[in-house]
Order: sequence, then C-alpha cells, then structure tokens
Amino acid sequence: MAKTEHLVLDGVLTAEQAAETVAGILAGQRTDGAIPWFRGHHLDPWDHTEAAMALDVAGEHEAAARAYEWLARHQNEDGSWYAAYHDGNADEPTDLGRESNFVAYIAVGVWHHYLSTGDDAFLDRMWPVVYAAVEFVLELQQSGGQIGWKREPDGTAVNDALLTGSSSIHQALRCALAIAEEREEPQPDWELAAGALAHAICHHPERFLDKDRYSMDWYYPVLGGAVTGAAATTRIEERWNDFVVPGLGVRCVLPNPWVTGGESCELALALWAMGESDRALEILQSIQHLRAEGGMYWTGYVFEGNQAMWPEELTTWTAGSLLLAVAVLGGDEATTAVFGGERLPRGLAPDCCGVG
Repeated sequence: MAKTEHLVLDGVLTAEQAAETVAGILAGQRTDGAIPWFRGHHLDPWDHTEAAMALDVAGEHEAAARAYEWLARHQNEDGSWYAAYHDGNADEPTDLGRESNFVAYIAVGVWHHYLSTGDDAFLDRMWPVVYAAVEFVLELQQSGGQIGWKREPDGTAVNDALLTGSSSIHQALRCALAIAEEREEPQPDWELAAGALAHAICHHPERFLDKDRYSMDWYYPVLGGAVTGAAATTRIEERWNDFVVPGLGVRCVLPNPWVTGGESCELALALWAMGESDRALEILQSIQHLRAEGGMYWTGYVFEGNQAMWPEELTTWTAGSLLLAVAVLGGDEATTAVFGGERLPRGLAPDCCGVG
C-alpha cells in the first residue's frame, strides 16, 4: 500500500494527490513488471527505472522489485537492453539500438531500491545484472573519458558522446561503485572510468556533440554529480533565463515555446543537490498546470500561439520524476542519498568540479 504522507509538499502535492499519482503509475505497470510510458506506448529502460524508483519512494517496494526483475529477465547477452519495447513486451522491441545511458541507469535504480528496503537478497540477485550493464557501457568509453552514445542494431559502436547521457552515466557509475563497495567487491577500473568521465564533463565540452539548445545539457552535469559547488552555481545561473519560464516550468529546447514536466522536475532535483531547495520548490509549484485529472501529468505545454498540452500523453516517467523531486525535498533517505551523493564514492572528479 502506498505511503504518501511524506510526499506532501506545499503547493505541489497533498497526501491524497500523491496517492492518486502513485496509483496512476501502478495502473500503467504490466503484471510482468514492465512500466511503459503509458499502456500501448513503448518502454525504454531509463524511464522504466525512473518510474520504479518513484514506486519505492511511495513504499510500493514489491511493484518496484518486479520492475527490476523484468530488466534482469530480459537483459541481452552483452549486458544491454534495447532502446524501446512496444508496451513493455520484451518480444516486441521497436528500437534495436542499445543506448549507453539507458543501460547504465539500472545501477541508480538498484542502489535506490536497496537503500529503500535493505534487501540484501535483492542486491545479490541484481549484482550480476548491474555488473554486465556497466561493462557494456564502459566498452563505449572513449580515450577522452566521454562515453559513446550507443551501439547500432548490427553492433557498430556510435562513438559520438552526449553530454546529458554521459552525465547520467556518471551518476550510474557512482551508484554501481557503491553497490560494489557494499558487496566488498571493489572495481578499480570503474573508479578510473568515472574519474575520466567527470574530467571530460567538467573540462572538455568539445568532446560531446553540441546540444546546448537542450535544457538537459545545461543542468545534467549538475544532476549527475560531476559538477558541484561554485561551478554548479555558475553553470545554472548562466542560462537560467534562457530555459526557465516563470510560472510555467522549464523549456525542453530553445527556442521552442514548450515547457516539459520531466525537465522541470530534474532541474528541481539538481537545484536541491546544490542546496537551493526554495528554488526547487518554486519550479515544482510552477508545473502544477500539467497535472491531469486522475493524478498523472502531461508531458508538456506549448505556451505561445495555439496554446495546448502537447503531446497528449500522460507518462509514467513524468509522474515518477515529480515524486522523486518531492521525495528529496521531503528528506526521503534513500532518494536524498542517490541524488545528493551521500554514501556514493567521493574523489572521482577533479577538485574544480566541486567534488572532493
């Protein structure tokens, strides 16, 4: 049964609203554990994991565990997952590419579930899955530290790197290292890989494809834990007015007049990690116009011209990202540990990134 008293946040959620949102995510989950964007749409491994993490913050640990078991059952022999599956049906992959950040994110979810439940048996079962996933990802690491984007269906490596994806992988590597430490199975190669990746994120933007029109490339180096402290503050301030639309949320991509719930909630997580809880709360309050009847959230809103919710979809991962952001502001121990860096290995990034 959902536990939502700790998900109450002024101007964002009441306990009843939180319970309604959790029920909406559960309604989208298949009996085999898969969590597609919504029933009839596709599942991707990253957003599936994000929704599972949201179930854990609401106390729906069995449902979350089923989501991770789905990943364990359907992992490819090389440690990866496909980029998309129709309605979460593992027999119907719709994108046979294998994206590095999608594959890595299971480490974040598994560590979060373990911290939420203390389930040692779960961690034992999932360790080989996480290990194989990390090894797949690190085969795509380039000499400059950045991580190649994906492997094509025929196995060809795409060595071009995405800053957002690599930043997400940085968080995942630290969670994987925390799992390894908990199991007393040190992985020094992973530590070196995480340090090299952090260095690339902090110091070598030229090693990544130019996607600076996208808000995720702006805040993800902070959200992923590579850039902290004064460097994080400077980074966020520099482009705040470009991406934040007061009272509406965060633009997905410039110059489009489109704010999205997922990006807004992720920025709130990054702001919280920087110690700016007040601004994080304001961002979450600003997107309540995206809440739909039934407790789920529209993906985004076009705020100029023919103003409309667009696309017309209520996604499990948008609702999940909101619950995670509310959880950190509410002090949920497991979620703050994952997004705040507590209990994650330190010293993997250059000092000037703010990580000591």
